[in-house]
Amino acid sequence: MASIQPRVKLDKVTWRVHYRIPGGSQRNRTFAIRSDAVRFVAFLEANSLNLVTQTSPATGATVGEWAATWLAGQVHLKASTRERYAGIVRSHIVPTWGPVPLERVTHAGVQAWVTSLAETRSPATVRKVFRVLSLILGLAVRDGQLRRNVARGINLPRPVRHEQRFLTIPQVEALAKECGHPSWNSRHRPLVDRHYEPYRLAVLFLAFTGVRFGELAALRVGRLDPQRRRALIIESVTQVQGHGMVWGTPKMHARREVPIPRFLAIELAAHIEGKDPGELVFTGVRSGGPIRVSTFRRGHFDAAAQAIGVPGLHPHELRHTAASLAIANGADVKVLQQMLGHASAAMTLDVYGHLFDGRLDEVADALERARNRAASEIESVAAAAHAAGMESNPGTWLRRTPAIT
Repeated sequence: MASIQPRVKLDKVTWRVHYRIPGGSQRNRTFAIRSDAVRFVAFLEANSLNLVTQTSPATGATVGEWAATWLAGQVHLKASTRERYAGIVRSHIVPTWGPVPLERVTHAGVQAWVTSLAETRSPATVRKVFRVLSLILGLAVRDGQLRRNVARGINLPRPVRHEQRFLTIPQVEALAKECGHPSWNSRHRPLVDRHYEPYRLAVLFLAFTGVRFGELAALRVGRLDPQRRRALIIESVTQVQGHGMVWGTPKMHARREVPIPRFLAIELAAHIEGKDPGELVFTGVRSGGPIRVSTFRRGHFDAAAQAIGVPGLHPHELRHTAASLAIANGADVKVLQQMLGHASAAMTLDVYGHLFDGRLDEVADALERARNRAASEIESVAAAAHAAGMESNPGTWLRRTPAIT
């Protein structure tokens, strides 16, 4: 039976797992955090129940080695996505599966691992981590290292849909004003006498166009047309750990135009006046470079959200706000899909379909008004049909007319 013991060295706590391998030899392995040690113990217990094949010596590659091979082949992904996958491999795949030969991974072993993960991680995290393992094993199948992907058919925790927050227009205006001109009740008192007008415009742009933060940060003057009230979205810039600011295409790799309300187009025209087409529309006030979401939140956005009574608000929730405002003002699914840059209308409905439910009464009311407007025409058509029927066959009409008693 495996055991976990804490070890303290230089005021740093690590967790050592002591266990025996088949044959009786003692082994140990150290983890930086206890949850990883707990997951490893769960894996070892599954191993002792023959959930990992132990019938013959393994000669092929290990999961850890194949994970590195899989990661190296993800050149088609954006840097931020690759780094996220690499983090999952480092934190979740290698600690448990790293030394395990591919041929000894079983369906039951993967299920035990997923069940263990679900005890300490959210359903969304479990699904993301499991997907990476499944992709790694899938590559091994395609390469002939495995006959089948044992991760197929695993029972996963049900995803939990978190309630989305949508700001009202007055809340958006208050948030924007607080970001640009911090009030005296802001927790950033030193900023009160300084003006950050571009940040006010940035908040309005996010909330009324629905662009992603990286798309806002990469928007150049030459792609903003205040007269047409359009912005061309063809670039995105993201802060990636270990890589700095990484430039690329939008999330779905497709260019799109987004509409801009007239009031905002007028303000943006004044903001970009005199700037070169290649300059960024929105820049960090101090750095002059692309706005970093971490700096923006730490220095302005989080305090502004707190000041208007919406603590914990994330800039991405302004994208949800834009969607809700667009739907409330008549946007259909296809228009919203184009505005937000979703790959399909199905994706848009999956995320925001519940917002359209509130417009069912509007449809019914509109049909009612249409029928009322046509009421006189309906009566005239009915009268004409009645007259035509009597003239062509009065006997038939009389037979269909109920007797008066």
